[in-house]
Amino acid sequence: MIDATADGTAQVVLRVLVYSSNAATRERVRLALGKRPHPDLAPFEYIEAATPPAVIALFDAGGLDLAILDGEASPAGGLGIAKQIKDEIDAPPPILVLIGRADDAWLANWSRAEATVAHPIDPFELTTAVVALLRSPIEAPETGR
Repeated sequence: MIDATADGTAQVVLRVLVYSSNAATRERVRLALGKRPHPDLAPFEYIEAATPPAVIALFDAGGLDLAILDGEASPAGGLGIAKQIKDEIDAPPPILVLIGRADDAWLANWSRAEATVAHPIDPFELTTAVVALLRSPIEAPETGR
């Protein structure tokens, strides 16, 4: 997305959705990644959501470059929301799910999330996963033609 700066010039930013019902988790994600986690990437603009309806509305509005969804959120976890998004939204952005434990990675596979990071959030691990998602194109699913 292109954003206008204070002096009126255009600047490319990456819009990153961070969903968690826990404000501290959303803050840990923002602090772990910072404003620009890699020099090859544009600066991040964080959009926070604390409820499932807000997440769905943001996906419906479009313009997201990445979604980080908390699998431990309530009343709806990020794994279920990721599955819903992948089933209902054409060409969604890549999704990273924060999972409660590494053994839950199979659930992320079911949800079709492109990446997982286990709680507690390790800033290096999260940054590595996010940079990899944003630097490599996500392949479109086969259409069966």
